[in-house]
Amino acid sequence: MSHFQTILVPDWQGANAGHWQSLWAGELSGAHWFTAPEETTPHRDAWVPALEALVLSADAPVVLVAHGLGCVAVAHLGDQAAARVRGALLVAPVDPERRAQTSSFAPVPYAPLPYRSLMVASSNDPVCPVRLAGAYARAWGSEFVRMQNAGHIDHDSGHGPWPLGQALFQSLTLGGSPAAGPAHASSSNFNAERLAQP
Repeated sequence: MSHFQTILVPDWQGANAGHWQSLWAGELSGAHWFTAPEETTPHRDAWVPALEALVLSADAPVVLVAHGLGCVAVAHLGDQAAARVRGALLVAPVDPERRAQTSSFAPVPYAPLPYRSLMVASSNDPVCPVRLAGAYARAWGSEFVRMQNAGHIDHDSGHGPWPLGQALFQSLTLGGSPAAGPAHASSSNFNAERLAQP
Protein backbone atom coordinates (compact mmCIF):
# COMPACT_ATOMS: atom_id res chain seq x y z
CA MET A 1 0.00 0.00 0.00
CA SER A 2 2.30 2.71 -1.27
CA HIS A 3 0.08 5.78 -0.81
CA PHE A 4 -2.63 6.00 1.80
CA GLN A 5 -4.03 8.32 4.45
CA THR A 6 -4.30 7.23 8.07
CA ILE A 7 -7.36 8.20 10.10
CA LEU A 8 -7.22 7.64 13.86
CA VAL A 9 -10.62 6.97 15.45
CA PRO A 10 -10.45 7.16 19.27
CA ASP A 11 -12.69 5.64 21.91
CA TRP A 12 -15.71 7.65 23.05
CA GLN A 13 -13.81 9.16 25.98
CA GLY A 14 -10.98 10.28 23.73
CA ALA A 15 -7.26 9.61 24.12
CA ASN A 16 -4.92 11.43 26.50
CA ALA A 17 -1.44 12.60 25.56
CA GLY A 18 0.18 9.31 26.62
CA HIS A 19 -2.25 7.08 24.71
CA TRP A 20 -0.71 5.18 21.80
CA GLN A 21 -3.09 6.78 19.31
CA SER A 22 -2.03 10.27 20.40
CA LEU A 23 1.64 9.30 20.19
CA TRP A 24 1.17 7.76 16.75
CA ALA A 25 -0.69 10.87 15.54
CA GLY A 26 2.48 12.88 16.12
CA GLU A 27 4.64 10.38 14.26
CA LEU A 28 2.53 9.39 11.24
CA SER A 29 2.95 11.79 8.35
CA GLY A 30 -0.38 13.17 7.15
CA ALA A 31 -2.46 11.33 9.75
CA HIS A 32 -5.93 12.70 10.44
CA TRP A 33 -7.67 12.59 13.81
CA PHE A 34 -11.40 11.88 13.96
CA THR A 35 -12.94 14.39 16.36
CA ALA A 36 -16.21 13.05 17.72
CA PRO A 37 -19.20 15.41 17.38
CA GLU A 38 -20.39 14.62 20.91
CA GLU A 39 -17.93 13.85 23.69
CA THR A 40 -20.17 13.26 26.72
CA THR A 41 -22.87 11.13 25.17
CA PRO A 42 -21.75 9.70 21.84
CA HIS A 43 -24.51 8.94 19.36
CA ARG A 44 -24.28 6.80 16.26
CA ASP A 45 -26.37 9.24 14.22
CA ALA A 46 -23.72 11.91 14.79
CA TRP A 47 -20.53 9.82 14.84
CA VAL A 48 -21.02 7.68 11.75
CA PRO A 49 -21.92 10.46 9.26
CA ALA A 50 -19.01 12.54 10.57
CA LEU A 51 -16.59 9.64 10.16
CA GLU A 52 -17.98 8.87 6.69
CA ALA A 53 -17.46 12.50 5.68
CA LEU A 54 -13.84 12.39 6.87
CA VAL A 55 -13.17 9.16 4.96
CA LEU A 56 -14.81 10.47 1.78
CA SER A 57 -12.81 13.73 1.97
CA ALA A 58 -9.48 11.89 2.00
CA ASP A 59 -7.30 12.43 -1.06
CA ALA A 60 -5.98 8.86 -0.97
CA PRO A 61 -7.20 5.41 0.08
CA VAL A 62 -7.73 5.29 3.84
CA VAL A 63 -6.29 3.10 6.59
CA LEU A 64 -8.31 3.32 9.81
CA VAL A 65 -6.78 2.91 13.27
CA ALA A 66 -9.66 2.58 15.72
CA HIS A 67 -9.88 2.01 19.46
CA GLY A 68 -12.84 1.10 21.65
CA LEU A 69 -16.11 2.55 20.40
CA GLY A 70 -14.23 3.70 17.31
CA CYS A 71 -14.12 0.05 16.17
CA VAL A 72 -17.91 -0.19 16.29
CA ALA A 73 -18.27 3.14 14.48
CA VAL A 74 -16.02 1.77 11.73
CA ALA A 75 -18.25 -1.31 11.40
CA HIS A 76 -21.24 1.01 10.90
CA LEU A 77 -19.72 2.81 7.89
CA GLY A 78 -21.91 2.81 4.80
CA ASP A 79 -20.90 1.22 1.52
CA GLN A 80 -19.63 4.41 -0.13
CA ALA A 81 -17.22 5.24 2.70
CA ALA A 82 -16.19 1.62 3.22
CA ALA A 83 -15.19 1.45 -0.45
CA ARG A 84 -12.52 4.11 0.24
CA VAL A 85 -10.98 2.06 3.06
CA ARG A 86 -8.01 -0.19 2.26
CA GLY A 87 -7.40 -1.56 5.74
CA ALA A 88 -8.21 -1.18 9.42
CA LEU A 89 -6.50 -1.87 12.75
CA LEU A 90 -9.29 -2.39 15.27
CA VAL A 91 -8.16 -2.38 18.91
CA ALA A 92 -10.16 -3.29 22.03
CA PRO A 93 -13.70 -2.99 20.65
CA VAL A 94 -16.47 -2.24 23.11
CA ASP A 95 -19.80 -3.88 23.77
CA PRO A 96 -22.09 -0.85 23.31
CA GLU A 97 -24.88 -2.51 25.29
CA ARG A 98 -22.73 -2.51 28.45
CA ARG A 99 -23.03 1.26 28.94
CA ALA A 100 -26.11 3.42 28.53
CA GLN A 101 -23.97 6.19 26.97
CA THR A 102 -22.97 3.97 24.02
CA SER A 103 -26.23 2.06 23.50
CA SER A 104 -27.10 3.95 20.30
CA PHE A 105 -24.31 1.99 18.57
CA ALA A 106 -26.20 -1.27 19.15
CA PRO A 107 -26.87 -3.56 17.49
CA VAL A 108 -23.33 -4.04 16.25
CA PRO A 109 -23.17 -4.90 12.51
CA TYR A 110 -22.23 -8.51 11.84
CA ALA A 111 -21.44 -8.20 8.12
CA PRO A 112 -17.95 -8.87 6.70
CA LEU A 113 -15.86 -5.75 6.19
CA PRO A 114 -14.95 -5.26 2.50
CA TYR A 115 -11.25 -4.67 3.27
CA ARG A 116 -8.47 -6.30 5.25
CA SER A 117 -8.70 -5.77 8.99
CA LEU A 118 -6.75 -6.80 12.09
CA MET A 119 -8.44 -6.94 15.48
CA VAL A 120 -6.56 -6.86 18.77
CA ALA A 121 -8.42 -7.73 21.97
CA SER A 122 -7.45 -8.43 25.57
CA SER A 123 -8.40 -11.40 27.73
CA ASN A 124 -9.42 -9.09 30.59
CA ASP A 125 -10.83 -6.00 28.88
CA PRO A 126 -13.42 -4.58 31.32
CA VAL A 127 -15.62 -3.17 28.56
CA CYS A 128 -15.85 -6.19 26.23
CA PRO A 129 -15.41 -9.92 26.92
CA VAL A 130 -12.71 -11.40 24.69
CA ARG A 131 -15.21 -13.98 23.40
CA LEU A 132 -17.43 -11.19 22.11
CA ALA A 133 -14.44 -9.47 20.50
CA GLY A 134 -13.64 -12.80 18.84
CA ALA A 135 -17.22 -13.01 17.58
CA TYR A 136 -16.86 -9.52 16.09
CA ALA A 137 -13.63 -10.59 14.40
CA ARG A 138 -15.23 -13.69 12.88
CA ALA A 139 -18.26 -11.72 11.67
CA TRP A 140 -16.16 -8.91 10.21
CA GLY A 141 -13.58 -11.25 8.67
CA SER A 142 -10.79 -9.73 10.77
CA GLU A 143 -7.52 -11.42 11.61
CA PHE A 144 -7.55 -11.81 15.39
CA VAL A 145 -4.77 -11.12 17.90
CA ARG A 146 -5.61 -12.04 21.49
CA MET A 147 -3.48 -10.37 24.17
CA GLN A 148 -3.26 -11.73 27.68
CA ASN A 149 -4.23 -9.46 30.59
CA ALA A 150 -3.78 -6.24 28.61
CA GLY A 151 -6.83 -4.41 29.97
CA HIS A 152 -8.44 -1.97 27.55
CA ILE A 153 -5.11 -1.62 25.67
CA ASP A 154 -4.78 2.05 26.52
CA HIS A 155 -2.51 4.35 28.51
CA ASP A 156 -4.05 3.24 31.82
CA SER A 157 -3.12 -0.38 31.09
CA GLY A 158 0.48 0.55 30.29
CA HIS A 159 0.25 0.86 26.52
CA GLY A 160 2.05 4.04 25.56
CA PRO A 161 3.90 3.83 22.23
CA TRP A 162 2.78 0.16 22.02
CA PRO A 163 5.39 -1.47 19.76
CA LEU A 164 3.19 -4.51 19.05
CA GLY A 165 0.49 -2.24 17.66
CA GLN A 166 3.04 -0.45 15.51
CA ALA A 167 4.21 -3.78 14.10
CA LEU A 168 0.64 -4.81 13.32
CA PHE A 169 -0.05 -1.46 11.68
CA GLN A 170 3.06 -1.85 9.53
CA SER A 171 2.06 -5.38 8.52
CA LEU A 172 -1.31 -3.99 7.47
CA THR A 173 -0.01 -1.02 5.51
CA LEU A 174 2.93 -2.84 3.95
CA GLY A 175 0.76 -5.77 2.89
CA GLY A 176 2.54 -8.38 4.99
CA SER A 177 0.94 -10.99 7.20
CA PRO A 178 1.21 -10.66 10.98
CA ALA A 179 1.22 -14.45 11.16
CA ALA A 180 4.52 -14.57 9.25
CA GLY A 181 6.71 -12.16 11.17
CA PRO A 182 7.68 -10.50 14.44
CA ALA A 183 4.17 -9.16 15.12
CA HIS A 184 2.84 -12.69 15.49
CA ALA A 185 5.69 -13.61 17.81
CA SER A 186 4.90 -10.62 20.01
CA SER A 187 1.16 -11.24 20.05
CA SER A 188 1.59 -14.84 21.12
CA ASN A 189 4.12 -13.99 23.83
CA PHE A 190 2.76 -11.43 26.26
CA ASN A 191 6.03 -11.35 28.21
CA ALA A 192 7.79 -9.93 25.15
CA GLU A 193 5.06 -7.32 24.73
CA ARG A 194 5.17 -6.41 28.42
CA LEU A 195 8.93 -5.84 28.22
CA ALA A 196 8.32 -3.42 25.38
CA GLN A 197 5.90 -1.33 27.43
CA PRO A 198 7.09 1.84 29.19
